[in-house]
Order: sequence, then structure tokens, then C-alpha cells
Amino acid sequence: MPRPDHLHDASETTSVTPNGARRLARVATGLALLATSGVALAHPGHPGHDAASSFAAGFLHPLTGADHLCAMIVVGLWSALTAKRVWAAPIAFVAMLAAGGLLGMMHWFSLPLVEPMIAVSLLVLGLMLATRAQLPGWAGAAIVGAFAIFHGFAHGAELPDEASAMHYMAGFLVATGMLHCIGIAAGVALRNRTVWLPRLLGAGVLAYGATLLVAAT
Repeated sequence: MPRPDHLHDASETTSVTPNGARRLARVATGLALLATSGVALAHPGHPGHDAASSFAAGFLHPLTGADHLCAMIVVGLWSALTAKRVWAAPIAFVAMLAAGGLLGMMHWFSLPLVEPMIAVSLLVLGLMLATRAQLPGWAGAAIVGAFAIFHGFAHGAELPDEASAMHYMAGFLVATGMLHCIGIAAGVALRNRTVWLPRLLGAGVLAYGATLLVAAT
């Protein structure tokens, strides 16, 4: 008799293989090199005035904020370790991140509780990773996507003066995709090796989120 779906091991329900993980790592490296070349092409002394500078500013924004960095990597890790459709949650995150980014660029629109909700996202995502929560695909994507709106709003609201909004958004979306790829590759690598390291990482992100929440309230 086949086992119920909720008892299936993640290794049986995901389609990403170790070779796939290596491909993801190569893609992530290529994206990083692309961003580096964008920085090199920027005109010195005129940050934000051209496409390369705007793209570089957007690309670096998630990488220089530990809250965004943790959230995006954890989404990839959790997906690789637990989800049947590995890409569902990351795609939902990127899509809603873009929506939140557009809202953040509209300076007349105000989204309340952005910083507290970013902290709550780390609490929830850290808990999901620490417990290796098995959720229906739609539920995982919905949770991740809801939090992505707040991360995206924070990115969009910090659009540098005179930067190209289109290229700035492209930069932080590419960086987000790269971080998801890193998380997925790490999750695939750890899937059959240890259960405790992802749990410890999740607990650490949860604790960090709790610290940010206290500071934001």
C-alpha cells in the first residue's frame, strides 16, 4: 500500500538532484558575475544616473541587509527540504516581491508595519525551516508571498534618488533569485546528510527575527 502523501520523504517528492544543485550553484555564480560587471560599467561620480548603477544598487540592496538575506535563503532551503514543487515558494516570493517593490516606489502609498512584518517573516520562516514544516504547496507559497510584499516594499521605498526604477527593480529581483538558488542548492546538498544543521539554521533565523521584532516595537 502506498504511503500517504504527507509521509513521503522530501527526497522522493522533489525533482532537484545533486547535479541540479550544481547547476543552480553555477547559475547563482553567473548572476553574481553579471552584477559585478554592472558595477564595473557604472560611471564614477554619478551613482544612480545610468542603467548599470541602478541595477547594481538594486542588486546589492538584498545582499547588504541581513534580514532580507536570511529570508530569501531560508525560502530556498525550506523549499528544497520539504516542498513537492521546489520552485513554487521561490516563484511566489519573487512575484510578490516585485508587487511590493512597485508599491514602495509609489511614495504616496504607505504600507503599515513594514519593519515589524519583516521581523515576523523571519520568525515564521525560521520556524518553518527549524521544524521542516510540511505544508500544502499553495499554503507555503501564500505564506512566503505575503511576507515578500513587505520585503519588496522596503526595497522599493529605498530607491536611490535619480536611479532608474526599472533597472533598480531588476537588480533586486535578480539578487533575490540568486539567493533562492543558493538556498535550494544548500538544501539539496543537506537533504540526505544531516537534519540538525537546517534545524539549527532555522532556529538562528527565528531568534534573529525575534530580536528585530523587539527592536521594531
